[in-house]
This record gives sequence, structure tokens and C-alpha cells, in this order.
Amino acid sequence: MKILHTVELYSPSVGGIQEVVRQLSEHLVKLGHDVTVATTKLSDRKENMINGVKIVEFEISGNMARGMKGEVRHYRDYLLNTDFDIVTNFAAQQWATDIMLPLLESVKAKKIFVPTGFSGLYRPEYKEYFESMKAWLHRYDMNVFLSHDYRDINFARECGVKKITLIPNGAGEDEFLSDTNLDVRKLLGIPQVHFLILHVGSHTGMKGHSEAIKMFSKACMRNATFLIIANDFGVGCVTACKWKTRFFYLRPKHKFYDKRLIVTTLSRKETVAAYKEADLFLFPSNIECSPLVLFESMASKTPFLTTDVGNASEIVEWSKAGMILPTVKDSEGCSMANIAGSVEMLEEIHRDSQKRKKMQESGFKEWQERFTWRKIAMEYENMYQSLIREGCNAVFSA
Repeated sequence: MKILHTVELYSPSVGGIQEVVRQLSEHLVKLGHDVTVATTKLSDRKENMINGVKIVEFEISGNMARGMKGEVRHYRDYLLNTDFDIVTNFAAQQWATDIMLPLLESVKAKKIFVPTGFSGLYRPEYKEYFESMKAWLHRYDMNVFLSHDYRDINFARECGVKKITLIPNGAGEDEFLSDTNLDVRKLLGIPQVHFLILHVGSHTGMKGHSEAIKMFSKACMRNATFLIIANDFGVGCVTACKWKTRFFYLRPKHKFYDKRLIVTTLSRKETVAAYKEADLFLFPSNIECSPLVLFESMASKTPFLTTDVGNASEIVEWSKAGMILPTVKDSEGCSMANIAGSVEMLEEIHRDSQKRKKMQESGFKEWQERFTWRKIAMEYENMYQSLIREGCNAVFSA
């Protein structure tokens, strides 16, 4: 098959959706397909093919609600005049999908939409966008959702959309089953005897860094390190996290109990090594769709605590690898952890090594059986082939 994946950002850019599209694209190439990714031009991208995936770059920014600028016409012509069997749009509310939406009836290929959450669904500035989305969803040959119960799939059901299927996220065997040959504790000066708590999430201001630091600060535990691995884009909560780290070490009780806080940026290889070293993953994020980091925790045999964000509750049900922190949600659907209740849960899981062991074993087993990128890519391949073979009447379930 000749496949086009469209996404706003792609490797070497890092982030959740970038990783999803990279993994799927590279695995589909390994399965023998011709895969192209249409994405934003990046100055640090030095080649137009990465691990067999062709990359076509466009200098475009923005989305339909905010306005778009750059090579919009060039991208529109590319979609209309390039011959693909499959075109898959990953994520709403960004130019690589939004430019195609008015063209859906004109693009000849089978068209698939992976909305990844509809994060702006409750925001006033996106009201007209989602009014139009009610019709656009029907024009796709298939809509792929990551969860049985989240705002995007529920919106589609309310609109009467029938062409729906569920394919979850995952984590890669190539990363988590191989030896990293890295001692992250030694690299960062973390004592071997320390209980290591990990958080992975960029400084967007919405990954729960502030809440997680409060939980760790208040929790009654000795000889413990909280490691936050976060990409630093110079915006979001990066400055706030730096100040919180300085204030953390000014508190005498942290020195007395030997509690340490590290906020840093690591390479992907170092991050995977940190997952494998961690005793617990703490993720009080405010907004997600289907958090990759929870699947990566499962793959690294690391039990997790997470807010009820995205389909985290569903992932807990699937895997038995984690627990949901007490969570409240605001009018826009953002999740906020109850700090006092979360501290109690953190202290409890810290004390209960047997419970952590059961969680890590269950999560790893479920990941191997259901949530590796190889298996998920094969689900996409099957869906693509069925749509081509049977047309939009192919039967899927969600």
C-alpha cells in the first residue's frame, strides 16, 4: 500500500503524537508498505527519509480556528494531486488535518481520521470548528479512537457516526526489551538505595509538574528521589519548575529525610533507562487523550499513579498496572488531582512493595500481549487493507 500520514510535527521533534506516528509509520514500512509523512518543515531535520519513512515538509503554521499561514495552497494541491491508497490525518485542531477537512470529498484515497482527543471541544474559540466537525466525521472512511469512553469518541457517537473503530496506543519492544546499557542513577547522582519516582512530560504547564512536586514534598518517605524528565522549550512551566526545585532544597525536612528533586532533559535512550530504573511512575496530568507514558510504564515494569485523565481509567482496567489518584474536573474537562488524597495514595503504594510487584507484573504481561507497537501497527495495516478491499463498508467495532 501507498500510505500518507499527516501530522503537525514529526521526528526529530519529540512528543506524544510524534512518537505515535513515528512508530506506526516505521512499523508499516517494516511490513512492506510505502509510507510518507506530511509535516511541518524543521530546521534541525537534515534528511527527507528516516528509517524508511519518506518525509514531505511544508512551511505552515496555525489551525482553522486561529488562522493558518504559509504554504497552504501547496499542501492543498499535494493532497489533491498525489496518488495514495490511504491518507490518515492524526490529531484535530492543527493545520495538517484542518486544511484537508474541506477537501475530504475530493481526496481520492481512503481517508482515516485519528482525532486524539478533541482537546478544544469545550473552548468557545472552537465552537464553529466543532459544529462543522459533525459533518466532517461522516466523510471519513474510518475514524480511529484510542478509547471506548472519551470526549472525542462520545462526540462522534452523538453525531451519529457509524464508521468508528478502537485502536489503542502502545510502547515499543525495540526500546523496552533491549538492554539500554545506561546507569541513570549514576548519571544523575541518585543513590542506589533511593526509592525512585519518575514523571515524563514536557513543560507545557498541563502535565501536572506542580501538583506532582507538592505530592512528593508532602509525602512521608525517606531516601527518595523524584525525577521529572521534561523537554525544555523555554515556555510553559519551565521557569516555575526551576524555582520550585530551588525552594525544595531550602526546606530542612527534605535534607533531614534525604528527599531529592531533579528536573532535567534527557535523551530518549536515557529516558527509557530511567523508566526501567524507576520504582514508581507519578503522572497527575491535567489533559491527555491516551497517555503514551502509561503504556511505557507497563513496558518498563513500573507501576503508576495517574489522574483520571484521558482514558487513564480504561488503561488501569486493561492492565491492572496502576491506580487512579483522586481527581476533580473543571468545566473544560481538565483534570486536577486532590493533593491530600493523592499524598495518602503515594505513601501507601510506597510502603506496599508486594502491591507494586503485582502491578508491574500484570502491566508488563498485558503490554506484551496487547500493546506493543508491532501489534498495533498490524491492526492499522488490517484496517487499511480492509478499507481498500471492501470499501467504507468494512466492519470494525468500538
